[in-house]
Amino acid sequence: MSETNHLQEVEPILSHYGIQPHFVEGFQKVKRIYSNKGIFALKKITPQQGTDFIKHIQFLYQKGFNRIIPIYPTLDGRYAVIHGKNLYYLMPWLPNEIKEDRNELHQQMFRELARLHTLSVREVTIDKEEKNVHYENTVREWDKENEFLDGFLAQCEGKWYMSPFELLFCLYYHDISQALRFSTNKFKEWYEKTKDDNKARVVLAHGKLSTEHFLYDDKGYGYFTNFENSKQSSPMHDLLPFLSRTLKTYPKSHEDCVDWIYTYFKYFPLRDDELNLFLSYFSHPHGFLAVVEEYYKSRNRDERKYVQKLQRHYWHLKNTEYIVMRIDEIERQKRLEKEAQAEAQSQGNT
Repeated sequence: MSETNHLQEVEPILSHYGIQPHFVEGFQKVKRIYSNKGIFALKKITPQQGTDFIKHIQFLYQKGFNRIIPIYPTLDGRYAVIHGKNLYYLMPWLPNEIKEDRNELHQQMFRELARLHTLSVREVTIDKEEKNVHYENTVREWDKENEFLDGFLAQCEGKWYMSPFELLFCLYYHDISQALRFSTNKFKEWYEKTKDDNKARVVLAHGKLSTEHFLYDDKGYGYFTNFENSKQSSPMHDLLPFLSRTLKTYPKSHEDCVDWIYTYFKYFPLRDDELNLFLSYFSHPHGFLAVVEEYYKSRNRDERKYVQKLQRHYWHLKNTEYIVMRIDEIERQKRLEKEAQAEAQSQGNT
């Protein structure tokens, strides 16, 4: 789109803010506006996204959460402008010039995420019957996955000559089976602790947590942006997708991820049952299983492609396994120290 077209597109929208644009740069759904009143970011969203977005932004403002990128009101007080078939809102353009190291940036983001969840947390009533059905269906599904793994292993081992994919699967089988068992056990622990409860905690989840959606001003303060996918949900809906994306690397010890998680826990600690559910979903090898099932059902197989996909998912599993085991060990050590303190206290009182 030419500069003239950009200006023609944004002028009627910016008139609601009393802003006259001089120059416009387009970045997909966001435009950088150079104007008579400074530099701004104008973002386009759908009207369907807009209703909850505005409601959630107003809620966080009322709660005193100040680490959302400011949304400027129009001259008549609205937080967004309808133009054509879209909704537009205006923000300052943050320079996002990163001076800290990567770990410090993530620490700050997880700290502010914990604050966001703390300010928005509330308890909701859940239907026990629905919870029981969810539990039974999930365990049944995971049992079927385990049966499929065992059946595919037997099929591979029964051949005179295995394909490269089948050989790799057999080498990885033990680790995958262990991950599925650990995930299922944690899920069952969660259920045993909560089966008689009809309450659960929900927060306002950002919905698309990313370092690309946590921007920095010229003073080094970080602000969340892109709240269009925010919703009342479990804290895990922010944590798990971000961690999963981060761990899609070659195998390595992601100790920095453990630090980020415990930075979050410091400001928003998960309850024991929530931690069990978090570890269960986090450790479940769903990506690996999906590749094996896809290979099993495929007729025209690109062996090389499937081997690469299986290896990538195995690396992801091993990276996840390291963090899950570290968290499990840290929490076990905390419990032992707590029990030792309680025992020492009881002996001191006798």
